Amino acid sequence: MPDRSSRIVGVSTQVRVGNIWPPPPPVDETESEKAHRLEKEIEALKVNNAIDQAIDSDRLERRRRKASTKIVLLGQAESGKSTILKNFQLLFAPKSFNAEEGVWKAVIHLNLVRSVNFVLDLLQDPSPRTPSSAGRPRTPNCNQTANELRFLTMRLAPLRQVEHILTRRFCPPELGINPSGQYHRDRASEVSVRGLSGWKTLLKLRRNPQNNAASDDLEDSQRVIEACKDDMTSLWESSVVQARLKKHNVRLQDQSGFFLSDVSRIASKNYIPTPDDILHARLQTVGVEEHRIIMETEAERGQEWLIYDVGGSKGQRAVWAPFLDDVDVVIFLAPVSVFNQPLAEDKKMNRLLDCFELWKQICGNPLLASAQFVLLLNKIDILAAKLKAGAMFSKYVTSYKGQANDLENVSYYLKTKYISIHQQLRPITPKPRKLYTHFTCAIDTRATSAVLSRSESLSF
Repeated sequence: MPDRSSRIVGVSTQVRVGNIWPPPPPVDETESEKAHRLEKEIEALKVNNAIDQAIDSDRLERRRRKASTKIVLLGQAESGKSTILKNFQLLFAPKSFNAEEGVWKAVIHLNLVRSVNFVLDLLQDPSPRTPSSAGRPRTPNCNQTANELRFLTMRLAPLRQVEHILTRRFCPPELGINPSGQYHRDRASEVSVRGLSGWKTLLKLRRNPQNNAASDDLEDSQRVIEACKDDMTSLWESSVVQARLKKHNVRLQDQSGFFLSDVSRIASKNYIPTPDDILHARLQTVGVEEHRIIMETEAERGQEWLIYDVGGSKGQRAVWAPFLDDVDVVIFLAPVSVFNQPLAEDKKMNRLLDCFELWKQICGNPLLASAQFVLLLNKIDILAAKLKAGAMFSKYVTSYKGQANDLENVSYYLKTKYISIHQQLRPITPKPRKLYTHFTCAIDTRATSAVLSRSESLSF
């Protein structure tokens, strides 16, 4: 009994020394009252410790959240957001980036197969015969070419099933939104996944050897792709195919996810995607996709970036609002090459004008008053090619009348326009919001890495 009492007294004494509470015991306290009081003090101490632990945990969580840099990638569909995200991963978390090679290999194979199946569909589309050719007899060479294409089509038929299998792996029926066998001429190789569906994790699980059926399907698909390698090359190099693509004004080689010019490497048995391959791969995010990047570079090691890649088509912009609160950095992708293109979802709207309007909404949004802004004027290489080929910028942008139709002047006009909109619409705050502007070509890894490194040191 004395030993037990001394242990209890020890606890009570510790509480009294370290805290004002509990008060001194009554002078005339009995032994039973003393035991009861000490028991109550021990219970109170447990509750107090639990509260302290909860407060400490909450403090650590708040520190963790504060340590995370929240970044939102905004811009139209096809503006280059996903490619910039991959550049982020390659530059600041290269080990994690390389660990996903297997996932991106499946994406690249799906891009390749969809391009082939799109071409095969295009060949089935009957071309109207011109009056001059209506009564012209077919030459033996024409018949031979037609027969060769017919046999090519038959030998490439298994790729339809390959596309179906790979599409299901990315997008199970309950999650997917991109049925196989449907193509858009401007984005023939593209496949869509729903944001926050965890498609990378899903595909990794399906590649697990323990998941026998799914793993066998993927291996069978890769074997079919390898077996069709030479026929895919012959299809792309066919003069008839090139003429048909030109007739329909389709330039597959300018689209994201185009790999038909490199089939022998992409379709080989031991193919491992290069960083450039992964940057060129095309997978559209519908909705919002969250990425947590743990920095691996020396200066920022261990820091966490929380990046939201949001769908940019007009119908998806309504879902942006919940992700704009408490943002540290906004990276806005403005494709400068779209001056002569209509919006895919609204053919009456010019893409450049739509981009200006979207930029106005972002600049004036009060939720983003304290966020840093990084404006990437993307696809500068395509703008240069279009101007060099003779496309007249002033034909589509009437305020540009009378100025030179060259890259230097057009790019200066666009940069000035975007900066002016930001200055006019940014919310008034005690500390004026900064804007960092860069011209970029997202698939140029070296140049884009330099831009992101500068932006990181300035903003993050």
